[in-house]
Amino acid sequence: MVDKAVIAVAGYGSRFFPIGKSINKCMLPILNRPVVELAVADCLAAGVRQIALITAPGETGRQVRHYFSHDPDLEAHFAGRGWQAKYELLSDLHRGAEFTFLEQPRDDRYGTAVPAMVAGKFVDGDAFLFLAGDDLLLRPDGGSDLADLVAARKHAGTPAALAAATVAGADAHRYGILATRHDEHGNRLLEAIVEKPAHHRDPIAHINISRALLPGDFIDYLDALPCAANGEYQSTDAIEAYARDHDVLVHPVTGQYHDCGNTTGWLAANLAAAQMQDIALPPSAGAAT
Repeated sequence: MVDKAVIAVAGYGSRFFPIGKSINKCMLPILNRPVVELAVADCLAAGVRQIALITAPGETGRQVRHYFSHDPDLEAHFAGRGWQAKYELLSDLHRGAEFTFLEQPRDDRYGTAVPAMVAGKFVDGDAFLFLAGDDLLLRPDGGSDLADLVAARKHAGTPAALAAATVAGADAHRYGILATRHDEHGNRLLEAIVEKPAHHRDPIAHINISRALLPGDFIDYLDALPCAANGEYQSTDAIEAYARDHDVLVHPVTGQYHDCGNTTGWLAANLAAAQMQDIALPPSAGAAT
């Protein structure tokens, strides 16, 4: 059972500037729902009931906090106009989990590892899902890739697991590749994360998609994480360090992966969602136990 998730939504959104100055990229819509809501829905389907959203300070952070907070005045206004069903979608979301909002300061620390660093007290030694709020997995079958990841980690008996998308080997140079080995049970385990390899001989490649299931002691690796040569604190460096000491399962996802952190990926995600006609949210999204 994994009860906690940390979702990183504190990026500057520089690839969406100038609109990124006022609109958090995770709040850009996939049809009529923000990208981050679909990440939250995936967490709920995996059994998560405590979600920390790591936001930026200022307006873009306020948008996220407002969306995931109950607004009784707006709900009453909608009810007075007979629009209860419209607001009910949000009410179900608000009841689905307890949301914690943590601000990532704009200081000397920058990089994909910083949101998890900020969430250390929230994690409090428990296993947690760690994901980026601007990445999207679309599944027309309504399934949950995070639920699958939790189940796969339990079956393999490893302390940690990474979700991986599968791409053609010829496209491997565009991504961070998960180099793996197999254990005696046939589980695919992480050996290294190779950033945009110049050559990849295999016909397929498994790529990092910023979705991980991590144990509570992973925070110790973040505390010891040095700044990379590019000036950033990178979660992949901490995961590689953890994998040198522990087995980390690499689990291919079923969903169609879209990087909504850039305009091309976001537009492609909307087109894919429109072609599906309805976004197939995990069936337990918004359903609390």
